[in-house]
Amino acid sequence: MEAKVSRETAKKKAEMLAGGAVLIPKDFRLPFPASRSTAGPGAGHRSVVFSFGGTRAKKAVSREGGEFELVVEGDSYSLMRGGFLFIEKVELVPTLMHAPFQAFVNIDSRCIYDCKFCNSPRLADDATKNLSDDRIIEMILGASKEDGFQAVAFTSGVAESPMMTVRRMAGLVKRVKQLLPDTPIGVEPYATRPDEVEILLEAGADEIKINIETFDRDIFEKICDDMDFDQILHAINHSGEVFGENRVCSNIIFGLGETDENILEGTKVLANMGAVATLRALRRDELNTAGLEGALGPLEPVSAERMLTLADGQKKIFTDYGLSPLRFKTMCHACLSCDIVPFWDV
Repeated sequence: MEAKVSRETAKKKAEMLAGGAVLIPKDFRLPFPASRSTAGPGAGHRSVVFSFGGTRAKKAVSREGGEFELVVEGDSYSLMRGGFLFIEKVELVPTLMHAPFQAFVNIDSRCIYDCKFCNSPRLADDATKNLSDDRIIEMILGASKEDGFQAVAFTSGVAESPMMTVRRMAGLVKRVKQLLPDTPIGVEPYATRPDEVEILLEAGADEIKINIETFDRDIFEKICDDMDFDQILHAINHSGEVFGENRVCSNIIFGLGETDENILEGTKVLANMGAVATLRALRRDELNTAGLEGALGPLEPVSAERMLTLADGQKKIFTDYGLSPLRFKTMCHACLSCDIVPFWDV
């Protein structure tokens, strides 16, 4: 299956994802509020989704400086880099809640775990939302009335225990399913037991994302030392059994010092379970760099070339196993904005 965009467009997207912020002119007012995520690669930063050549990239934006520069000419936009034209025609895509066309909600930023790459529990109090369930439902119903609304998704830190978080998430899924019965729902829990997976399925979740984070066990023990690698893997495997193929996905973060061979072998292990790997380049910033380098030592930045090479290898594995991220209707694969997506970008 051919990619939906050109190789040149994929290369531009990879360079954007690997690069710094986008400078927004100080006198320019965005046509919609910038995304202020409390989960995912952009947690803690104001971001905008840029669309070009048939793909999308979500980038942090700044009024003070950046590697890229948004140029505004009437109703037209372009991106400059180093004083030269980088992308000629760019559109700005609104995020309903965290992602384009989705109400993707972080239920709780608090977390009892200390994964070194994760910014959510490190955010200042004024950056987190501490939403009640009623307020979350109210926000989702509001988003459902907006143009382009397609899906709902939930993620969460673990405020007290995995099971308590899963039960709260399941309660929200049930309420959304009653109010919006035709809307696909994705869930991204930290699940450690088969019954936690089944609780979410029975509540009405259509797709599930359980993140293994890395297939290098030595790295896992250094950056997620209070989590259990094997429990996560068993939960992914069980999800494949009960949700079915192409309805289960899992982040593998790269840029932590692992090898490409390790990443692609992990992609195969997940594929054998019916799960689609989400290859996610590590994002470092002022919130997580100290913890990461304290655990792992100095780290090499992820290059655009490595993103593309891994996505090419990932695509081959998906082809061999009959999997595709494009079959997902919720969460990261439907968003397209933070990763190089096989069968779309490459």
